[in-house]
Amino acid sequence: MPMKSVKGGKAPEIKNLRKAAERIKKAAKSKERIILYGDADLDGVGAVIILKEAIRNLGGEVAIVYFPDRETEGYGINETALKYFKKYAPALLIVMDCGIGNFVEIKLAKKLGFEVIIIDHHRVLGKLPEASIIVNPYQKGDKYPFKDFAATGVVFKLAEVLLGNKLTPSLKNNFLELAALATVADMMPQEKDNLEFLNEGLPSLKNTFRPGLRIFLQLNQFYGKTSRELAQKIISACHAGGTKRHLNEGYLLLTSISVKEAEVLAKELLEKSWARHLQIKEITEEIEERILKKLAEPIIFEGNKSWPILMAGPAASKIYNTYKKPVFLYSQREKDSQGAVRTPADIDGVKAMMHCSKLLETYGGHPRAAGFRIKNENLEKFKECLIKYFEKCLKR
Repeated sequence: MPMKSVKGGKAPEIKNLRKAAERIKKAAKSKERIILYGDADLDGVGAVIILKEAIRNLGGEVAIVYFPDRETEGYGINETALKYFKKYAPALLIVMDCGIGNFVEIKLAKKLGFEVIIIDHHRVLGKLPEASIIVNPYQKGDKYPFKDFAATGVVFKLAEVLLGNKLTPSLKNNFLELAALATVADMMPQEKDNLEFLNEGLPSLKNTFRPGLRIFLQLNQFYGKTSRELAQKIISACHAGGTKRHLNEGYLLLTSISVKEAEVLAKELLEKSWARHLQIKEITEEIEERILKKLAEPIIFEGNKSWPILMAGPAASKIYNTYKKPVFLYSQREKDSQGAVRTPADIDGVKAMMHCSKLLETYGGHPRAAGFRIKNENLEKFKECLIKYFEKCLKR
């Protein structure tokens, strides 16, 4: 997927893309320890798989792959994971689909002896973490004309530079399938570079050689499905999984080495997907009962100790689709809460949280789909701050 030149000159690249590629090539060649850390959704999984397979094609090795448990570790890089990695230091730690808001954790990683590369696609929160290299189309000075990639799309661009002529047509299709799935899963705009991923990657699913994808073609319930319908089923299955010994179940499925192994994993995840669907339905019905007397409020702000954090995003999406107003749902734990945010196209949820950031522990994401972590003592103050912010937005 070559970039088009502008007025006969050299086409712009995503900032630091080549710099990251050269550093990873060096690490692969010199057999440095490499740690891959990805967010625990299909976008993070796809990014990790592409980079791991690219490194392997360069003759390098990955010491460990790690996905945080969203329920116990939250979103992004966390201290628990860094302490787990300590025995691997010094090492090159490559963080994908998260990290752009982990200012404290990146400093800790450096103290522990890690060189950090961040490959992310979430909005930059005013400043950048102190990583060695940051690849993010939204950072200042990035001249690449398209910004709205999934993280897997950014890593695909990185793999093109990393592998060069070693990126065979079959391997490219393999990576495009993952880039297309991640683009759909993360609800990124289906235009420009993303549209190329979709137009090339989705049809390739019908002829995929990856066992974890091919199994869906062989299950009777998916016979006759279009590529897009098939993609949605794969995404639902992968998002239903949790983590096992720091490996995401969607990752285990998509890296299966045989169709027989993939079949067992796929059927387990499809069962979990159905159970997840029912649980999300219960949560949304509970929220709708709660907000009957609050419909005049400019936002929907609800939480519960019994709601798993993995359900907050899908439930927020369903509630938003019904009520068309900003939605903030959270899973309340003993001392803090983790939340998911969904907002209309003309409202930037990240900017809203930036306005109230003094009350938050962490936050970030996309304008329409984001997340946050907050101490429970600040929940009501956060809600009040958001209401004031959105009331001002409505008056403009």
